[in-house]
Amino acid sequence: MYAIAIIRYRRPLEEVLPVVDEHRAYLKRLMEQGLLLASGPLDPRYGGALLLRVPDDAVTATLDQIRDGDPFTKRSVAQYELLPWAPVMGKEELDRVFAQKP
Repeated sequence: MYAIAIIRYRRPLEEVLPVVDEHRAYLKRLMEQGLLLASGPLDPRYGGALLLRVPDDAVTATLDQIRDGDPFTKRSVAQYELLPWAPVMGKEELDRVFAQKP
């Protein structure tokens, strides 16, 4: 199952920026685990988005763990909107890209 996570800042950007490096290190670990395909800030910068692939048999639990493990959540500077997603068009390409991940 794929998912999209929309991250919205709960604090002013100047309070979010000191946590960005820790957040990005966390996202790098998610990539290494094969859970994260892409991420980046929204424009204008009021949050960000993640493209995820999570196990079909543990969608909710995995998404909750991803949200709860993020330094943005732990430091209460952002909130997640977790959207399980069943792509139709382009799914084969997404599957191919994820299959190449370690």
